[in-house]
Amino acid sequence: TEIYTSLSSAASDVYKRQLQVSEPVSLFTNWRLERALNSPEACIKALSTAARIDVLDDFEVSDQCYIRGRVNLAGVGLAQINPTETTCAIALRMAMWEQHSLQPAAAKLLDTTVTEIDQIGSYNCRKMRTTSGVSDQMSTHATADAIDISGFQFADGTATRLIDDWETDDAKAQFLRSARDGACDWFRLTLSPDYNSLHADHLHLQSRGWGACR
Repeated sequence: TEIYTSLSSAASDVYKRQLQVSEPVSLFTNWRLERALNSPEACIKALSTAARIDVLDDFEVSDQCYIRGRVNLAGVGLAQINPTETTCAIALRMAMWEQHSLQPAAAKLLDTTVTEIDQIGSYNCRKMRTTSGVSDQMSTHATADAIDISGFQFADGTATRLIDDWETDDAKAQFLRSARDGACDWFRLTLSPDYNSLHADHLHLQSRGWGACR
């Protein structure tokens, strides 16, 4: 009985534990991430030591264009971000990406650390663009459920940009592909220059989607 009670207590503690961005990835990480994403309070709490954010009131333009769970994001982990208004969900996914994908890849492939993530937009009240023209469907940018990343800057003074380095055959290109692959672990949809010409200069990262990684 005592052993059963002890095991039950330990299992309860595991169940109750909140997401800690800096903790090593485990079998429970994605479950804890999804739980945090479903709670505004838990999302903000998870970011409290992992990101530089200002919590803002929701922003409503129409039933198609808004930012709910709005934050001003200026950095995650060791990396600065040129400030942008986005959702807490995007900010939390960015924090997980930086901690568990970007920094390990930079250390392994470039022997440095990421000091800045260059973003070129999150919220934009517009329809989706396709290679055939503008769609009738609203873009996920219209609700800040996406962010576009154009490049990275590093502690050794170097930088890499998707438009310049994606097609090269060097360590920077390897890093960019590793960044893309890592994003697929933390975002619901990741589109890169390999997807189409509209993404030649950026990674499109979504907090909702059907799980595509291209």
